[in-house]
Amino acid sequence: DYIQGSLEVVETELIMKKLFANIIRACIVVVGKLPLKFHYFMGDILSWIAEKLLRYRSDVVWINISRSFPEKKYKELKGIYKDFYRHLGELVAEFIWFGGSSYDRLRKHGIVRLTNINALSELYDKAPSVTLLSTHCGNWELLGGLPGYDSEDGGRLAFSEKEIYVVYKKMSSEISDRVFALNRIAPLELVGTECEVESKNILRFSIANKDRKCLYIYPADQAPYKGAGKHPIGEFMHQPTNAMIGSMGVACKLAHAVVYMKMKRVERGHYEMTFIPICEDASKMTPEEILRKYYDLLEEELNETPANWLWSHKRWK
Repeated sequence: DYIQGSLEVVETELIMKKLFANIIRACIVVVGKLPLKFHYFMGDILSWIAEKLLRYRSDVVWINISRSFPEKKYKELKGIYKDFYRHLGELVAEFIWFGGSSYDRLRKHGIVRLTNINALSELYDKAPSVTLLSTHCGNWELLGGLPGYDSEDGGRLAFSEKEIYVVYKKMSSEISDRVFALNRIAPLELVGTECEVESKNILRFSIANKDRKCLYIYPADQAPYKGAGKHPIGEFMHQPTNAMIGSMGVACKLAHAVVYMKMKRVERGHYEMTFIPICEDASKMTPEEILRKYYDLLEEELNETPANWLWSHKRWK
């Protein structure tokens, strides 16, 4: 009876957390219907609070920036610091606006433009599957709209939303984890679509679906998770860096094509997404070689648009 009672309590707690997360998500959908200019206004207020009042991870941001750009003068570093906090407010604004969007709304606004979708589509046609390595540049929370964004070159999209899987690390808060998961499957046309795979399950999932063509999206620039294993990759942004090698290992094992996704912030409310092939057949490279190429491309991107990365995360622990 005690065990049965405990199970019922746990089940009730899970139901309540799920219900609360769904309510928050519903609120995001409603508020997200407001114009993006309104959300940017609120985002600017949030940026000011985060930078000036709360000093949100100020030490982490400053240390990361100053160590990554040792050649820059104090005034330049301060400019990157301030631009980052402004960008942080924009990320939140776009996250909420995206939650209330449809494909049609995304197209009309043009928040993301694909510069060379054919490069990704051609590899998708040839390879068993594609591993798309994303970063925390631009706004990664907009990835759910990938099938709905317009291409500058009028390119062809070789895959549908049902073939896209975002690999993620589950958050410690079950409510936050569900809210973010639900919002990542915006636009609203995708509600009910299973498009996420938890990182600890990706190898099993990929092998089970090896005969089915898929596009796997990995945010690969994070610090290694506890228990994920640390693999030294040499220097990245002038600092000795450890990385996770799991996504590259899966790609090599299953001969995926591997592509780097560059997301450049052109101006407020507009990003450019560019796909840079790393290899057509990962089985012909080592995971370390792929990972090194990925971080070289990321470093190029950061030198081009320094404030466009999530400098507040503890990348170098």
